[in-house]
Amino acid sequence: MSYLENIRTFVRVYELGSMSAAGRDLRISPAVTSSRISQLEDRLSVRLFQRTTRSLTPTEQGKAFYGGACEVLEAVENAEANVVNITDNPKGSLFVAAPLGVGRRLIAPQVPEFLAQYPEVSVRLRLTDRKIDLTTEGLDLAFFLGQPEDSNLRIRKIADVPRVLCASPEYIEAHGNPVSGEQLIADGHECLNLRFPGAPEFQWPLITDDGPKKFRVSGRYECDDGDILTDWALAGHGIAMKPTFEVSSYITNGQLVPVAVNTPPENIQMACLFTHRRRQDPKTRLFMEFMIERIGKAVRNSSIQAQLPR
Repeated sequence: MSYLENIRTFVRVYELGSMSAAGRDLRISPAVTSSRISQLEDRLSVRLFQRTTRSLTPTEQGKAFYGGACEVLEAVENAEANVVNITDNPKGSLFVAAPLGVGRRLIAPQVPEFLAQYPEVSVRLRLTDRKIDLTTEGLDLAFFLGQPEDSNLRIRKIADVPRVLCASPEYIEAHGNPVSGEQLIADGHECLNLRFPGAPEFQWPLITDDGPKKFRVSGRYECDDGDILTDWALAGHGIAMKPTFEVSSYITNGQLVPVAVNTPPENIQMACLFTHRRRQDPKTRLFMEFMIERIGKAVRNSSIQAQLPR
């Protein structure tokens, strides 16, 4: 088993490009990480990485070994998955990522019920609105809103999520209620924008009489946390474009009001990403199916609650 752990450690070092990062991912110390790589190199009688004080790069032998090492780990995981399928007793840690709003409102509240059903599974939930990489970050599954850029990953669609442009009654009283995307631009409305490193320029996709159109909005407020945008909108600082499940309760109680209703936002896809290898893991598959059923229902209910078209 120690040889297998050495291979697993090598794969994570190769993918993350760092001994310390691989150690954190595997929850072992840097010394143990380095020792495992050294043991593997001794066994193979080759050097797998070129090390300097500032960098670590795979050698040609390391690059050649990586492909076979991945196949070995995949074969072991498939064999373990087959055994778990037979025993119907999934176990182990499940690493999941989701956007902040999706995670807080739709996923985190359901995790205790899932863990109650499968007591030998643990869930490591990571919430962030930034772009994530399943492979380098060691994730089993990632929920997302929008369109993924990586075509090598598998996608399971959950729902088309309605969105709404909304502002507080105080903002509308002070600045007016725009009826369309054109008026948003013409009247210079303060638009609250989700932005993180690498994000494109702000363009809100709205539905016009001539079909979908992107409006290049502007504003002084931006943040990489969608909940902050909601807080700013509630405080009267501008107009936010939000998924209905995040703001339906505020619309129902009048704290937020739909604006630019003649050009509503396009729906946004909610889905989950996984690699083919991860999909074969029973706990990944079970968690995915468990969440898809509940998330789809919650999204539909939020649209009804906010009295917006589904």
